[in-house]
Amino acid sequence: MSGLITLTTDFGHKGPFVAVMRGVILGRNPDARVVDLTHEILVHWPAEAGFWLARAYRYFPPGSIHVAVVDPGVGTSRDIIAACYDEHVFLAPDNGLLAQIFGETGDAAVYRLNDSWRREQGWPEPSSTFHGRDIFAPLAADLLSGRIQPADIGPAATDIVPSLLEPPAIYDNEVRGTVITIDHFGNLITNIEADSLARLDQPRVLAAGQQLPLLDTYGRTRPGDNLALINSFGVLELACAEGNAADRLGLGRGAPVVVTSTSR
Repeated sequence: MSGLITLTTDFGHKGPFVAVMRGVILGRNPDARVVDLTHEILVHWPAEAGFWLARAYRYFPPGSIHVAVVDPGVGTSRDIIAACYDEHVFLAPDNGLLAQIFGETGDAAVYRLNDSWRREQGWPEPSSTFHGRDIFAPLAADLLSGRIQPADIGPAATDIVPSLLEPPAIYDNEVRGTVITIDHFGNLITNIEADSLARLDQPRVLAAGQQLPLLDTYGRTRPGDNLALINSFGVLELACAEGNAADRLGLGRGAPVVVTSTSR
């Protein structure tokens, strides 16, 4: 293990929830390094957490543990899973969040948390509403310390809940995708990968009834103009130069975006 744990949640920063998770981890493993990936995931939407985690985990050292708690089913019979993939370990509820990283299982080794095994660990009895503190945090800390291994927690899983996010529709002369998230600047980030546009002749981007020029960065047009670009994570983004594209275009998460060939 690298000694590093990342946290991804929809908790925000208005309460002590994130800090309490960090406290539990450090209480069990004082040498742990804890990095906040983001706590601003749209509440109750695992798809956005999976989207970001799939694109961010590779920037952390091999052996990192990634804890993602976007869990509208907390306290119900939904499973908790640990997955070993690409030299990283992922902990999340089995609600489609991790499927964006490695498919329904792909090359990952996935294990389901056994409740009997959990009770044997001496962790506090979990509340029905804060498994981030009572299950995910001690699990991550003990995995990081080497006290336990992912395979110890329960039986291997041959499949997991698929992603709730539909992949882009790719045709010969068109790609249809969706806005997944909105960043701090109001940029609209889609699930359309740069590679999928290679087939298109002089691609044009259509959104909110407008055609947006596909440029390489924000400063290639006048302040206040709308544009599209491939962002630093390799996906199509709708932006407004020195402005807020979400406000200017009137779009939000789930909005359709179409890229076609100019010659079409």
